[in-house]
Amino acid sequence: MYHGNSIKLLAGNSHPELAQAIAERLNIPLTPCTVKKFSNGEINVKVGESVRDEDVFILQTGSADVNDNMMELLILISACKTASARRITAVIPCYPYARQDKKERSRAPITAKLIANMLAVAGCDHVITIDLHASQIQGFFDFPVDNLYSEPHMIAFIKREIPGWKNSIIVSPDAGGAKRVTAIADKLGVEFALIHRTKDPKLQNAPERCQILVGDVRGKVAILVDDMLDTGATAVSAAQSLQENGAAEVYVLISHGLFGSMDAATLADWPIAKMIVTNSNPQVENVKKAGGKLAIMDISPTLAESIRRTHNGESISLLFGEWAVGLGQY
Repeated sequence: MYHGNSIKLLAGNSHPELAQAIAERLNIPLTPCTVKKFSNGEINVKVGESVRDEDVFILQTGSADVNDNMMELLILISACKTASARRITAVIPCYPYARQDKKERSRAPITAKLIANMLAVAGCDHVITIDLHASQIQGFFDFPVDNLYSEPHMIAFIKREIPGWKNSIIVSPDAGGAKRVTAIADKLGVEFALIHRTKDPKLQNAPERCQILVGDVRGKVAILVDDMLDTGATAVSAAQSLQENGAAEVYVLISHGLFGSMDAATLADWPIAKMIVTNSNPQVENVKKAGGKLAIMDISPTLAESIRRTHNGESISLLFGEWAVGLGQY
């Protein structure tokens, strides 16, 4: 346990709203720091107060300008390391390059491992993240990684905001998400379904077709759960398939709403009642564009509590047991 030192929470430019929300929950001020660019694009960092022998947490997420955000984080870590911080924890709600976690073909990079190496070289001692795209990314690090889950928030949202959830079915848009949806379905006491995506191998650039492989959605509220939304192609195709197969309503729950090449305004044309994403990435502008079809699950309580427990040397696993039950998450 760390005694005689305090939490210092710093933030880059990726998500100031989330950083402020975490600071308010911890009842501490954000440590002043300035992150600017020189005219040639180089990043300049200035930490406004001493972090010597302090427990430093740096919040930076892998949102829109992912490469600039990553460099900001690395330079902030290095600045705190050379300023004699006792421990440096990178709080990365949405881990960058998480989809590049293995070699899909010859001569392909494993960039998620490269990111882990860069964090280690910069001086990071610990990482806190949420819903890694692949759990094995934790093995890329030689220091502790706490992979938190948005599952308690999703369960709480379903119970609180989705009418008729007891007649719902939890759906994964691919086989890779089967473990996630079965866990949520078990806790809610409902059924689950899996969607199989196929392409015509004879046609180049053939569109994907979705086919329900497991489960019956007819007459039920279909709740589609996935960890990431970038172009939106998979989610909208799955939603259309669920509607065609007789689902009464379709909701989409996403851990990380990247909205890379997708305009949130197009949600008005989707065959869904609502899409729900966490605020692991900034969503204020997307909510404005979506015309009431986009809702936000706030993950700042989970991140704030994980920071407090890390600082005090307490168990993180309780975030998904007693602590979640106490907040009415389950």
